[in-house]
Amino acid sequence: MTTPQQSIGSGFGARSTAADVLRGLDLTGSLAVVTGGYSGLGLETTRALAGAGARVVVPARRPEAAAKSVGGIDGVEVDTLDLADLGSVRAFADRFLETGRTIDIMIDSAAVMACPETRVGPGWEAQFAVNHLGHYALVNRLRPALEPGGARVVSVSSAGHRHSPVRWDDVHFEKGYDKWKAYGQAKTANALFAVRLDAIGRDLGVRAFSLHPGGILTPLQRHLPVEEMVAAGWIDESGTPVNPSFKTPEQGAATQVWAATSPLLDGEGGVYCEDCDIAGLASEDPSAPGGVQGYAVDPEKAARLWELSAELTGLDAFGG
Repeated sequence: MTTPQQSIGSGFGARSTAADVLRGLDLTGSLAVVTGGYSGLGLETTRALAGAGARVVVPARRPEAAAKSVGGIDGVEVDTLDLADLGSVRAFADRFLETGRTIDIMIDSAAVMACPETRVGPGWEAQFAVNHLGHYALVNRLRPALEPGGARVVSVSSAGHRHSPVRWDDVHFEKGYDKWKAYGQAKTANALFAVRLDAIGRDLGVRAFSLHPGGILTPLQRHLPVEEMVAAGWIDESGTPVNPSFKTPEQGAATQVWAATSPLLDGEGGVYCEDCDIAGLASEDPSAPGGVQGYAVDPEKAARLWELSAELTGLDAFGG
């Protein structure tokens, strides 16, 4: 397939940190919204953007915990948002839009991973609902603030997208639940969302990117038994990381910060990134690391997902 998934030689790599990719950039006067911006990679992202001068809004399901986490960071404000509840998404967006501010950077970082079977809203599978549909609804609700600012929207996907494409005949796993396939589908959806948003938003000045942050031990693993992580080779029995490819949270935040701010990406969009560069397509060998599966960046599948998401949420502010 013809693809824009080609390295651009960013000069950064797997061990670059969020501070590294922001060095020399002044974000004073810009505003960023970072979902999940008070924990794990989201917290490091918030810290890095604020350190470069940006005002950062952190919408959080647990605003009290969020306020405690970001309390020592200048230029950060917290609001309430539950991505599993479209009413909460609407309420947050309405409060933000009432301020009249525009958004320069939006990073959809909040996520759940490999959780027990959970239903939210009208019976939606929770990982698809929180990781994808909640963010889809949020971006659509915030369109009036995104368009004037010429925003970059960054959708945090994962190499976990390899676990599953979108299951068009059973997106909510009503025929049997598999936590890893559900996570994979949600991460594929994150990548496809960026493809479609970029295609329909670029004439408005809105560009979109997705990415794999790398393997990092964060609270995202809270649903995984220790035994499972030991068996996967992530940690030892004492909880110490043993996988040499794993990144620190500061390194893990780097690619989403790079996608949100790098001048090298001016005029670009709709691509999946990793290690602070545009990723190539994945090898046909499923055991080979790196790259993005073609089904996660396919424009036709992206358009189909947008249509499905609009149907499920009742929202399509971009006319996708």
